[in-house]
Amino acid sequence: MASASDALASNISLSKFAQATELKKRLWFTLGALIIFRMLSYVPLPGIDATQLDLLTQQTQGGVLDFFNNFTGGALNRASVVALGVMPYITASIVVQLATSLSPQLNAIKKEGESGRKRLNQYTRYGTVALTAIQGWFIAVGLESFGAAQGLQAVIEPGMMFRIGAVISLVGGTLFLMWIGEQITSRGIGNGISLIIMAGIVARLPQTMVQLFESGRQGTIDPLRLILIILGVAALVLFICFMERAQRRILIQYPKRQTARGVQAERSHLPLKLNTAGVIPPIFASSLLLLPLTITQFAGNMTAGESAWGDFIINLNTYLRHGSPLYMTLYGAGIIFFSFFYTAVVFNPEETADNLKKYGGFIPGIRPGKNTETYFDYVLTRITVIGAAYLTLICLLPEYLIASMGVTFLMGGTSLLIVVNVTMDTVTQIQSHLLAHQYGDLIKKAKLKGRSR
Repeated sequence: MASASDALASNISLSKFAQATELKKRLWFTLGALIIFRMLSYVPLPGIDATQLDLLTQQTQGGVLDFFNNFTGGALNRASVVALGVMPYITASIVVQLATSLSPQLNAIKKEGESGRKRLNQYTRYGTVALTAIQGWFIAVGLESFGAAQGLQAVIEPGMMFRIGAVISLVGGTLFLMWIGEQITSRGIGNGISLIIMAGIVARLPQTMVQLFESGRQGTIDPLRLILIILGVAALVLFICFMERAQRRILIQYPKRQTARGVQAERSHLPLKLNTAGVIPPIFASSLLLLPLTITQFAGNMTAGESAWGDFIINLNTYLRHGSPLYMTLYGAGIIFFSFFYTAVVFNPEETADNLKKYGGFIPGIRPGKNTETYFDYVLTRITVIGAAYLTLICLLPEYLIASMGVTFLMGGTSLLIVVNVTMDTVTQIQSHLLAHQYGDLIKKAKLKGRSR
């Protein structure tokens, strides 16, 4: 049954939106920050020949870098200063969160509250700089030798100065995007890092749709197959919306209290989302895969034909290309792992059970304390299995079907999941701001009436 707040939020009119000044400021700030991100994706690294690079990037089509390039809105193909996007930041945050779970010292810092969170964020930033520098160095070295077999050269003047300049530019670009993401989260609407990733995906959507329909016009794709792809994408969007709204509500009962209607027992529900981890597992899994594969892709181009090691790296990249069985196996395993890991991070059964016991709440038929904690853990494990299976299915099945049909369609399951999930989260936050604004107006009117009396 929908709550009163949900019903009120659904009835908010456009006139209320026009009156919400703070919300409009947040939306304009978010839009401006995303526009800056898109402008930066067209700023090339110093010393790059854009024309030669455009010809050479055709070699990596269909590989893992195409998947990475989709997340950055084409910035990688253009060798932009934000070519690495926010992926190093996400990878660093994964490492810090894993270390926090394994290290008692870092776990103690996490429990310090706001000060501990700031220290962990600082460690994440340090890790971002280190990872970006490592990836940036391999990208710079790989760009120098990129296209040597074809007699083309993407770098105008190869050498140490180009490498140092490229690394500094890439580190600065990633840190600037990280800062923009944090500013969007605090001063805008939605999660800034997720919105930046979504903006990169959506930016390539028009080009993808044009390519798809052009293939249908030229007869490369059968018209029936094209219609099936469009219907399949629409069905996936509806399925994602349904699964993201799905909840397991646990009945919570509180002791009987004296009210105006007599002695009554208060009841409420603790909602547990079927997909508690949200869009984090696919982003984390892809980030961990893209970190070494970006390095080996450019290292393979750099050492191709020079040694057995270079040939081994090229073969490894072939087996781990986007859509290959090995890649999809590792990607699916990463999604399942991070679904359970991140769910354990965001929901603590022991802490929730202790809070319920402190305020006198209990689950009917379950003893407070340890038994409640065990019950929470049991329910959470069961729904996380369903959530992890759902995420794996959404991310892998569409890409397998598209690969088997021979269609080049970059809006795969992972991209679609991120776009729909982030959009839903942003719309929910907009509704929350509108609802808070409406309640604020009601409170002001009530105060004015009280003063007039």
